[in-house]
Amino acid sequence: MLLAAARSSALSAALARRAASTLALKYSNAVFSAALAKSPQTLSKVQTELGAVAASLKDVPELNTFVTNPTLSAADRKAGLEALYARAGGAKKEPVSDITKNLFVVLSENGRLAEAQGVIEGFNELVANYRGELTVTITSAAPLPRDTQSRLESTLKQSQAAQRAKSLKVQNKVNPAILGGIVVDFGDKTIDLSVASRVTKLNNLLQQSV
Repeated sequence: MLLAAARSSALSAALARRAASTLALKYSNAVFSAALAKSPQTLSKVQTELGAVAASLKDVPELNTFVTNPTLSAADRKAGLEALYARAGGAKKEPVSDITKNLFVVLSENGRLAEAQGVIEGFNELVANYRGELTVTITSAAPLPRDTQSRLESTLKQSQAAQRAKSLKVQNKVNPAILGGIVVDFGDKTIDLSVASRVTKLNNLLQQSV
C-alpha cells in the first residue's frame, strides 16, 4: 500500500511539473506571437500582467474558485474577469493590455479558464526561450538550505545547457510528495533523484521477483 501510494505521488509530481496541457500551449503560443508581433516591450508588459494574475490565482481563493467553476453565469464571469484585470494591473493600477484582456475573454467564452495557469506557464517558457534564458527548477520535499542550493547552482552552471544559455535562473519548489531527495527540471529534461522514484523502482523490482 505504501509503495503504491509513493508511486502515485511520484506520478502526480511529474504531472504537476508538466501542467501545461497541449490545449493550453496553443493559447500560450497565440498570446506570445501576438505580443511579440507588437514589440518586445509589449511582450514584457504581457508577461508582467500574466505573472500578477498567476500569483493572484494562488493567493486569492475567490479568484481560483472563479477560474475553476464552469457553471458561473455570464454576469458572474464578467465580474470575475474585471477582478482578474484589476490584479493584472498590479499595485500601480496600470491599464491592462488588450492582449491580456483578450486572452481571458477567449478562455472564458470557450470554458477554458481552468487552463489559465497552464497557459501562463507555457507563455513564460516561450518568453524564456526567446530571450535565451534557462530556468532550472529544483523540486525538494522541504525548502533547500541556502548553501545546498548554492552548490547545486554552481554545478548546474557548468552544464552544457547552461553555458549555451544567455542567463541561468534556478528556483526551488517544494513538493512533500517526493518524500526526499530532489527532482531537477531544465528545458525538456528531468533528473529524478527523489526518494519516491527510488521507492517506485524498488516496488517494480519486487514485483518482478515474485
